[in-house]
Amino acid sequence: MENTSNKPDKKFSSFQLHQQPPSSPPRPSPLTKIILVASIAAGIQFGWALQLSLLTPYVQLLGIPHKWASLIWLCGPISGMVVQPIVGYHSDRCTSRFGRRRPFIAAGAALVATAVVLIGFAADLGHAFGDSMANDMKPRAIVVFVIGFWILDVANNMLQGPCRALLADLSGNNQRKTRTANAFFSFFMAVGNVLGFAAGSYTHLHKIFPFTTTKACDVYCANLKSCFFFSILLLLTLTSIALSYVHEKPWSPEQGTAAGNGGGEIEDEEEEPAETTPVPFFGEIFGALKNLKRPMWILLLVTCLNWIAWFPFLLFDTDWMGREVYGGDSQGNNLVLKLYNNGVRAGALGLMLNSVVLGFASLGVELLARGFGGVKRLWGIVNFLLALCLGLTVLVTKLAKSTRRFATVNGVVVPLPPPSGVKAGALSLFAALGIPLAVTYSIPFALASIFSSSSGAGQGLSLGVLNLAIVIPQMIVSLGSGPFDAMFGGGNLPAFVLGAIAAAVSGILALTMLPSPPPDVPAAKAATAGFH
Repeated sequence: MENTSNKPDKKFSSFQLHQQPPSSPPRPSPLTKIILVASIAAGIQFGWALQLSLLTPYVQLLGIPHKWASLIWLCGPISGMVVQPIVGYHSDRCTSRFGRRRPFIAAGAALVATAVVLIGFAADLGHAFGDSMANDMKPRAIVVFVIGFWILDVANNMLQGPCRALLADLSGNNQRKTRTANAFFSFFMAVGNVLGFAAGSYTHLHKIFPFTTTKACDVYCANLKSCFFFSILLLLTLTSIALSYVHEKPWSPEQGTAAGNGGGEIEDEEEEPAETTPVPFFGEIFGALKNLKRPMWILLLVTCLNWIAWFPFLLFDTDWMGREVYGGDSQGNNLVLKLYNNGVRAGALGLMLNSVVLGFASLGVELLARGFGGVKRLWGIVNFLLALCLGLTVLVTKLAKSTRRFATVNGVVVPLPPPSGVKAGALSLFAALGIPLAVTYSIPFALASIFSSSSGAGQGLSLGVLNLAIVIPQMIVSLGSGPFDAMFGGGNLPAFVLGAIAAAVSGILALTMLPSPPPDVPAAKAATAGFH
């Protein structure tokens, strides 16, 4: 932040790390480094895609009723609310000889591998600890699963926050480079989604690892284990390559440009004297919220409503396919359960289509923003598309019920899979949602980096504060969607309709209240010519 007096001002906002000399904007790093760091998102999202497509049905197979399954997902927002601001705060100040962000990224990757093993082997460990195969409820397996899920979400927050912050560091002060970095992060999330959903929809992957099929773990469970093994391999490989190629200089409070403005700790950057004011962590968080400027508050509000719209679908999309579209039941007889699993696999295919669209749309976010007159207009418009798609889930469900056919098998009447037209309509919704998802994964984070840079804020902490606007809606959805759906007779449609309303409100606020980011400074524009 610029000081107009002759004497240095030693009082800083708690949302700042230290003072940056106004005459020395940090240089953006080569695009190759940005792409390598962004590629870690593919490994993160591979495992996350498996969670979204397979774990809700998996926990129901462990004996959790549908209306309580959403409570399992409280692990994520609670850990995210605490972990990401803490990690962001300490990654802004880390003095390790390996750099500020890299130690947290490496530790997060190792924890992900540990958590995935616990989740994959939850049924086996539960059986070893005394779960009976004759009971539908497997309490010990559920405990192991929840512990693994907590660790996994802690690890994901340790990874994503520092990765985003490192991308902002590599981008320097350049807004265009920042948007490009976040677009690449979104693109690699799409790549991870495609791999994860493709693996989740392939039913014979467990044959590569025959030992995964056990007495306590059927074919579905064994396939989940095999998918997780591949996700561990991909994440550790991408993380090792990125951290080996992108180096950071050790940071100390006495040197380095403002961490919030990025680039000061990257290996090829100049370091300059700085002044610091140590602030305790919780004082930093409360100070950060207290000193937020109006653009950040509006960004948090729009982001919060946006994620209230997204989470019901992200958590229950495959369950919607298996239950409402296919007419199956995870707690029914074998025939109905098989139909439900077929719907879940169809949902995984839909999520893969969603990710293909997400990938292409991510690479075109910058062009789309120019075509629609700016990033805020683009975000507002795609939120209306999100609202429309969520509303159309009601139409697809009604069509599926009205065209439902039945057959009698061994004296039992069971529903048949929906007609091809209904399946095509449902899959089209999955694909169309890839466009607003690409914007959701990139523009809010780029705006947070831009707004925080203009205020001298630390990137790690500012992205941690933005994460609060993501995890709080997830807590609301996780706590309320099950009982809310039960009030209207069960199923997922009530939460989807509520999400559509939230998306529409988010779009209105983005168009009318969210400020446009300030233009790039000339030096930053000159430094990045040729990247687009």
